[in-house]
Amino acid sequence: MKLLNFAIIKIILCLIIGILFAHYIDIPIIYSLPLTVTLALGLAAFLIGEKKRLVKSYGFTILTVFTFIAIGVLTYQLHDQKSFKKHYTRHIDPVNDSIETINFRIREILKPSVYHDKYIVDILNINDQQLIGKTLLNVQRDSLLQAFKVDDIFATTSPLTDLNPPINPNQFDYKKYLEKQYIYHQIFTEQDELLRVSSDPHTILGYAAQLRAHINSKLKSYNFKPDELALINALLLGQRQDISPEIYNSYSRAGAIHILAVSGLHVGIVLLLLNSLFRPLEYFRRGKLIKTLLILSILWGFAVVAGLSASVTRAVMMFSVVAIGMNLKRPSNIFNTLAISMLFLLLFKPLFLFDVGFQMSYLAVIAIVGFQPLLADLWQPQLKPIRKLWDIFTVTLAAQFGVVPVSLFYFHQFPGLFFLSNLVIIPFLGLILGMGIFVILLASFNLLPLWLADIYGGIINLMNSFVRWVSLQERFVFSDLSFSLLQVLTAYFLIVTLVVLSKKPGFKRVTIAMFAVLIFQSVLIFEKKKNQNEEFVVFHKSRHSLIGIKKNATLTVAHNFDSLTSSRDHVIKNYKIGNAINKIKKDNLENIYELGTTRILIVDSAGIYRIPQLDPKVVILRDSPKINLNRLLDSINPQLVVADGSNYKSYVLRWELSCMKRNIPFHLTGREGAYVLRKQ
Repeated sequence: MKLLNFAIIKIILCLIIGILFAHYIDIPIIYSLPLTVTLALGLAAFLIGEKKRLVKSYGFTILTVFTFIAIGVLTYQLHDQKSFKKHYTRHIDPVNDSIETINFRIREILKPSVYHDKYIVDILNINDQQLIGKTLLNVQRDSLLQAFKVDDIFATTSPLTDLNPPINPNQFDYKKYLEKQYIYHQIFTEQDELLRVSSDPHTILGYAAQLRAHINSKLKSYNFKPDELALINALLLGQRQDISPEIYNSYSRAGAIHILAVSGLHVGIVLLLLNSLFRPLEYFRRGKLIKTLLILSILWGFAVVAGLSASVTRAVMMFSVVAIGMNLKRPSNIFNTLAISMLFLLLFKPLFLFDVGFQMSYLAVIAIVGFQPLLADLWQPQLKPIRKLWDIFTVTLAAQFGVVPVSLFYFHQFPGLFFLSNLVIIPFLGLILGMGIFVILLASFNLLPLWLADIYGGIINLMNSFVRWVSLQERFVFSDLSFSLLQVLTAYFLIVTLVVLSKKPGFKRVTIAMFAVLIFQSVLIFEKKKNQNEEFVVFHKSRHSLIGIKKNATLTVAHNFDSLTSSRDHVIKNYKIGNAINKIKKDNLENIYELGTTRILIVDSAGIYRIPQLDPKVVILRDSPKINLNRLLDSINPQLVVADGSNYKSYVLRWELSCMKRNIPFHLTGREGAYVLRKQ
């Protein structure tokens, strides 16, 4: 398989390199724009001059590579909203400048947190100055008030604040996640502090949200349970906000999480249904063209109704290219088809490259196309039902080969029974989607019989029950797995070399495969050695104290959590995964710790401490001790004072002032993040 001989694949690889280059290295657009134009003109001149000799020209190849890398850089920069003239960050300092009023439009409704309803909003103007940009809106939850709708326009005097960075080691970086969606600030407010300016839809997303609300109002008049209605919204309308944590975790642990997001699997099934439905049009003059236009219109209409989310957009784009290829009746290479869809997506949305769903979707499809035929050839069942099940199993297994490394990197778990979930669900997914579309259409026009709604709700409930049962098989769910980016890259190198070797064995390919195995083993050893160190960590936990002492792959934890807080806490879990911890031990909070030659004094609420002969370099204050800190600082003159999240704010302000007067560094975990001391 001479995959890299296809021009479009070379182009997309260069484009990806350019986007990555621009993301990690800041290059002013005043340099990249003229460079890209010059390279593009040079490439055009080369095309005119070389003509048929292009295949043999190394100069053309080199110029093409650099041109599309430059296009990738420029594409990233042109979509960077901070560079737009009207972006609010170019006119005001959101944190330091005085903001009197902000007008914004609700763009997207997010899953609420415990204390806030969350929305992505488009800024319309600030201080009566017409500006643009997206931001995160956090509205204090109030069960008595109705949630906002897409396209609602509000005015507020609440200020813009910075996004919160991760405060504990290996915590999910929500700030970076939002910045990759061009969101750089947030607003915290209450509904009383918001003035509704308008509630009529003005954008296509607003009209789509209205249509979804109409569909839901009709469905709610039937006997659908909350979990059933949430699944219908996720499967058919692309809205996952109402899925309960229990259902979400069940699908995740059963290896069927892809069922909950409208993705390539769903859109591919819809495409097959539409292709069969409109096949009679092929008998008419220009019937194939009409059929293709109808399919594309319905697919993109579905994408709009689903809110044009990242997963829906990439899936519809991918299968739009497939639909055109299917109806042109021309031989096409599936890798070219994938590359074309990826090219269009990245030209219009370059930051999709960093989206987990984007990566997993394309990796899964590439693995299915490249590896599934090899698995299918291992056994050829004679009975058609068994052959169909075998095909589903091999497709599922091939997809796992494509996504397992990146899935381990992001989600740190591997569902061992993924094949069982997919073997049962996928054969019936076409029925579930087709029947769901029929149910929604009938319900929208008040024509849905109650018995049909009950049958469909029962099917959804049966699927949920099966997935819940699979997820409860704890011995087959491997969780809290550590997998670094370097391991991901070497794992894919190993998988590719083994697939290439299995297609056409040879000495050269065996040598490369053995080299890949050696590299992967070396990386595993390197990652293990890298974590062979000692650390003392004061984690941040509001109203509590949490200390960890790491020695190689063992972590000793001391805290004052109650049972409920302990069961809900993820701080230690994140640290365990990020540092490849094999064993966790529990201990009591002490007043004296030592790490190498560094002594650490902890002063708790009792306020009792002994300092002669200790000479502590670090003092940790926890649980709001009632002490005279000035006297303590004068006695021992520590190199650092640390205050964790269990202290009163008034005490912390007083302590920080005392340290400033003596030029002693003061570390507040709620502001600077966890304090980490490593053994030298």
